[in-house]
Amino acid sequence: MKISIGNDHAGTDYKNAIVKLLEDKGIEVTNYGTNSNDSVDYPDFVHPVAKDVVANNVDFGILICGSANGVAMTANKYPEVRAGLCWTKEIVSLIRQHNNANILCIPARFTAIQQALEMVETFLNTDFEGGRHQKRVDKIPMSC
Repeated sequence: MKISIGNDHAGTDYKNAIVKLLEDKGIEVTNYGTNSNDSVDYPDFVHPVAKDVVANNVDFGILICGSANGVAMTANKYPEVRAGLCWTKEIVSLIRQHNNANILCIPARFTAIQQALEMVETFLNTDFEGGRHQKRVDKIPMSC
């Protein structure tokens, strides 16, 4: 499995803990995030992750910023991306089961690191249910 990860300054400690978790599981990680707590612009770290997901270079993406709203909004500009903002593992289960989310967005200022690690585990271990949800997922991309 391959994962792309990106973060801004609010998510550096979270990213480091998540990367360790993933690498300990033998998962290949591409790190596009900052390694500093100095202020940066989150879109600079979102676009490479979203592009990896769209190009099928990775299985999933993970994005982390303070509220996770900015990273989710940016990632969801890509028609093939379904980025879900989550603050509990129960919500993570639903974005995978019902929405076939391919990017997990974590709000560092509203979750604990341990909680984020549990959300990542849930994200990786939950399958899309398909069925009635597939027709809804098919309606997500905007057509003009």
